[in-house]
Amino acid sequence: MCGRYVIATPPGQLALDLGAAVDETLAGEDVRENWNTAPTHTVPILLERMDEHGSLQRELHAARWGLVPSWAKEISTGARMFNARSETVLEKPSFRVAVRSRRCAIPANGYYEWKSPGQEPAAGRGKKQPYFVHPPEGELIWFAGIYEWWRVPEGQAEQARAGQFRENDKGSRWLLSCSMLTCQAPEPEDENEHLAALGALHHRLPLGLDRGFVENWISPDPGAAADLVAEAVSGAHRVAASWRMHPVNPEVGSVSARGPQLAQPVDTLL
Repeated sequence: MCGRYVIATPPGQLALDLGAAVDETLAGEDVRENWNTAPTHTVPILLERMDEHGSLQRELHAARWGLVPSWAKEISTGARMFNARSETVLEKPSFRVAVRSRRCAIPANGYYEWKSPGQEPAAGRGKKQPYFVHPPEGELIWFAGIYEWWRVPEGQAEQARAGQFRENDKGSRWLLSCSMLTCQAPEPEDENEHLAALGALHHRLPLGLDRGFVENWISPDPGAAADLVAEAVSGAHRVAASWRMHPVNPEVGSVSARGPQLAQPVDTLL
């Protein structure tokens, strides 16, 4: 799974590389560099949609991390929906509608993972050691994601940050939210040492996309969903082979800690 990640690249720089327009929701204080992004935080997502003239537009939007299905009664439902398993995303009621035509790419400078239960901890008996997993310096990870729109009932607007809402010309408020896909991690015995390290870290892996595949993934074509999920999963370990990891300070476990020191390597007792 992936429950914490880093996004410190400015929205304008994210959009420039992929020729996307930056939505006005990304201009607020709610969306700033965050070295400890957690579920319910506001995050940038890349998507394509049809405008009122029927033209396909590529845009970077602010969204709440933790998908709130259109049928949900409470905004709190999304707090548990920050990851979607690629094996079941096409069938699970919470995700199957979104994955058909509301796919997005979620940019990250890296993510945090803790040693899985049953694995030998790296910082002493009974303690789980956090690690920072990141792409080569200067690069981004684009995670496969899905997004959804949810009409906000009266009285629930105060439970989300302002940048996560849209208001239409009829005065209705809508929440944009997202979830990140995951897949099976590599085997700890993989012949590639970096994939083996990821496999030993956790049994699940956030689904990273090849840079060239991002544009295919975010296409809103509803008939391509199954093939796109299969192709993304088939390339996930190849993408992850370039990632590296190092132990970091357990301070990252606190959602109130957000500075760049969180991703710095620390010495551990092996």
